[in-house]
Amino acid sequence: MTTIKITKMQGCGNDFVILDYDEYKKSNLPMDQLAKKLCDRHFGIGADGLIIPNTEPNNETDIAWYFYNSDGSTAQMCGNGMRCFAKYVYDKKLVNKKQFSVKTLAGIIKPEILDNGTVKVNMGTPILDDAKIPFIGEKKVHVKGKEFDITPVSMGNPHCIIFTQEDPMELAKNYGPDMEIHPYFPEKTNTEFVKIISKNEIEMRVYERGCGITLACGTGACASVVAGVLNNLTEQKVKVNLLGGAVSVEWCGNKENPNKDIYLIGPAQYSFTADYML
Repeated sequence: MTTIKITKMQGCGNDFVILDYDEYKKSNLPMDQLAKKLCDRHFGIGADGLIIPNTEPNNETDIAWYFYNSDGSTAQMCGNGMRCFAKYVYDKKLVNKKQFSVKTLAGIIKPEILDNGTVKVNMGTPILDDAKIPFIGEKKVHVKGKEFDITPVSMGNPHCIIFTQEDPMELAKNYGPDMEIHPYFPEKTNTEFVKIISKNEIEMRVYERGCGITLACGTGACASVVAGVLNNLTEQKVKVNLLGGAVSVEWCGNKENPNKDIYLIGPAQYSFTADYML
């Protein structure tokens, strides 16, 4: 039996197992297999994803990470995971400043530890011409006999936003699994079902690629606000109510000038630390 030291964290209920690279090496498992084992909610610790800091020096950023979904697949980015990661590496003194840069598969992301304990993340610019997401023609998909108007947005990872007056949770349960694997999305997709409360507040439920329904999705919250602005449904600064809590999203762009940064602000909290026997 091998024992590794793990930390469990969550942001708005989106939960993650975090372990240092030296602890990972003790496992003698590939990262994807370790992610599936640790994230299993019945036979493991239980989490939406596994995060491992990569402290090897690079010429681009202060630090990097390895991020895996609970099914062992990699994800380009995760907003809630980034907030937890930022707090973890700052508290562990793996970085020595409150604002720093992180290398991810979605590019360079810049989190900042705020004085009130929340974390602000510069999520970069939304991608509206990603070759991995088709944007040509009518943006409609049919799933299980129902037609949806969609707004595809990439935050480095693919999102499909659906605005609705129906119960977004019921839609996520009933249509999320089929939307994830719809042929429209060559690399599968995260799907956000969004109800507009006001120009500055929305309710969002998400079916995440590689995870299923989760309590929160930071990149999904950002993509939903981008879609809201593009469809003239919201202002640029929006409170996003998720199943596990609320985050604040502010996009500096608009339909005429979309190539602007978007910011995500929300909590990152420790659940527990433990010695885990593999």
